[in-house]
Amino acid sequence: MPSDTLREQLLDFHAGYSRCIATDDLEGWPELFSADCVYRVTTAENEREGLAAGLIYASSRAMLRDRISALRHANIYERQRYRHITGTPYVLDSDADCAHCETPFLVLRIVQDDATSLYASGIYKDVFVRDGRRLLLRSRVVVCDSRRIDTLMAIPL
Repeated sequence: MPSDTLREQLLDFHAGYSRCIATDDLEGWPELFSADCVYRVTTAENEREGLAAGLIYASSRAMLRDRISALRHANIYERQRYRHITGTPYVLDSDADCAHCETPFLVLRIVQDDATSLYASGIYKDVFVRDGRRLLLRSRVVVCDSRRIDTLMAIPL
């Protein structure tokens, strides 16, 4: 059912984004982005210093699809799942076609036969665009609070 307000649409988007990753529908994850998107994972320190380097960087939906294909067919990593918990999106600016938002997040990592652990916390810095009635990410900068991030990060945040 379509939502009426931007805030409801953002909440629905984040719920769908989290569900996509939690249910291992990773092939659906790139479809939440516009074709000419940017996806970057970095640290709060790097973001504060204006350093563009990221642990993960993609500049198109095609690059995101390639990443998922590599996860499925080429990379070897410990079987794991992520559970996202997102806060309420804060709209910094919006118009009829675009919205700039920040949303806090926590990601729990679940490893088979092991304890659940806090994997990452931080903030999503997003630019959303409209594609008909749905929102797509034009840009998602995942700013992790800690400098200590698993360099073998497999599943998207």
